[in-house]
Parts: sequence; structure tokens; C-alpha cells
Amino acid sequence: MPALKPTEFSATIRWIGRVPVEGESIVSSPADELELSFDGPVGERHSGRTRPSCSRLVSQYPRGTEIANVRQLSIVSAEELARIADAMGLDGINPVWLGATLVIEGIPDFTLVPPSSRLQGPDGVTLVIDMENRPCHLPAREIENVLPGKGKAFKTAAKNRRGVTAWVERPGRLGVGDTLRLHVPDQPVWPHLDEARG
Repeated sequence: MPALKPTEFSATIRWIGRVPVEGESIVSSPADELELSFDGPVGERHSGRTRPSCSRLVSQYPRGTEIANVRQLSIVSAEELARIADAMGLDGINPVWLGATLVIEGIPDFTLVPPSSRLQGPDGVTLVIDMENRPCHLPAREIENVLPGKGKAFKTAAKNRRGVTAWVERPGRLGVGDTLRLHVPDQPVWPHLDEARG
């Protein structure tokens, strides 16, 4: 029996970005297409089979521990970017400020899709959603550089709207205008989740 269920939900890729390998900034550069290997986006800073653990995992590992890289891509939704911008009093949020890999449109409440869901592209390229990408100070810093006085509002405005991180399960290519179909785990929500979260 299949463990993943294809859904009628799909999204269109509206924007593609790549964070350069060199440098410290998370700012991404627009691109027309993305080549994806098992290591992630080819020629992009977040690619690689492994990565050093970060502040999000200090309850599991000392910072800098080598772990599997499930943060190869950062995917955000156009709808949620518009809601973030509205909450910040801005006309829009440029995805380059977030270091985004993909901006998609069409899946409601995209940030909250279940972990382990898949997004599958036209050539079979498949991305596995790891989990919500929590808002942090890095995009806030980039926004502040461009719009002084606005960056500090990002973390609150982006709560549950920041998108997800993902990794490549099946390599392929993605281009602006491509459609991604959502597949979700055929599994009920664990009834003890609220208790476990405390």
C-alpha cells in the first residue's frame, strides 16, 4: 500500500533563486531554472549531502556537528509572502532577502503542510519537505539593509508563513512556470503531539 497520497493540490513556480557559494549574505540571485542533484541545487551554497548543525538543532547536537542536509532548498509561497508584507506594512517582500530557492503559488497555508510531504515536478524531480523554516534574524538583517527600520518586524510577521526547507529525493530540473504536485503522508496526526510539545 502506498505510504504517500497524491493530492489535487498543486503549485506553480513563480520565482527561482540561488544563493552564491561565496560570501556570507543569504541574499539569493534570480534564475530561470534550477538543476537539482542528490546534493541539492547545483552550484548553490546550501547544496551538499551533509551540513553543520545550526541553532535549530542545539537540543539534539552541539552546534557544528556534521549531519545529513535536509535544508538544501528554502521554499516559500507567494500568498504567504504577501501576508508577511501586509503585516509589516510593506508593498511586497523580495524573495532575494530571504535567501529563497523557490517561490510557489497555489497551495494554501503552505508553511503548515505535513513534514515528509513531497513536491513532484514535470520530469519526476521530487523534493521532500523537511519542516517549517522558522523565521530568524538573517532575513530581518537583509530587509533592514534595504528598508531601515523595517527588519525587526520580520520575525513576528513571518511566524507560520516563512515556508519550508526541503531536500532532493529524485534529481531533475525545475523552471519558472513549472507545476509541482503535492503528495502527503497517508498517516494520521500523532494524538500525543500537544503533550510532547509541552
